[in-house]
Amino acid sequence: MVSNKLSDSVPTDREVVLGILNNSEDALNKLYVGYFPMILQFIINNNGDEDDAKDVYQEAIIILYNKIKSGDFELSSKLKTYIYSVCRRIWLKKLAQQSKKTNNVSDFEDVVSVEVDLEYHEEKDLQFEKMGSALENLGEPCKTIIQDFYINNLSMQDICEKFGYTNTDNAKTQKYKCLQRLKKLFFQS
Repeated sequence: MVSNKLSDSVPTDREVVLGILNNSEDALNKLYVGYFPMILQFIINNNGDEDDAKDVYQEAIIILYNKIKSGDFELSSKLKTYIYSVCRRIWLKKLAQQSKKTNNVSDFEDVVSVEVDLEYHEEKDLQFEKMGSALENLGEPCKTIIQDFYINNLSMQDICEKFGYTNTDNAKTQKYKCLQRLKKLFFQS
């Protein structure tokens, strides 16, 4: 039986995402085999060598892996284009740091604007870390009230009963005060 070499080496975007979520080494290997030649060509055409290409590709795959694992990865283009764009961004940054010429970078692929996307996600990650830290320093019962309402989706009635408030208005007032304290802690950090 003759197998199609391309379909053996390049998994579908969905297979890659699911493979990474399921810790499949096979998905990562196929991803490497499938898309590395394109990155190698780009790096060689733009003042780099094979080692540079390997470093850049590895860095891009780590970024992709972490994004998928974090659960906030939304693919708005083909995976191939996303990887290419991340590699391109990394390489241009390295070239700028080495102060090599970056004007006339020769591309052969469509490029999606991942700079804004990556910066947005990095900023969001920072905000989540700050919020987590503020929540940890909030103290009880506020921490549990905020978590119960916003994370565990408990109703104000459930929170009222859980904490023994006389009515839901009292629980809402407490939640409001807790939010104000959380906001203060968040903006202090």
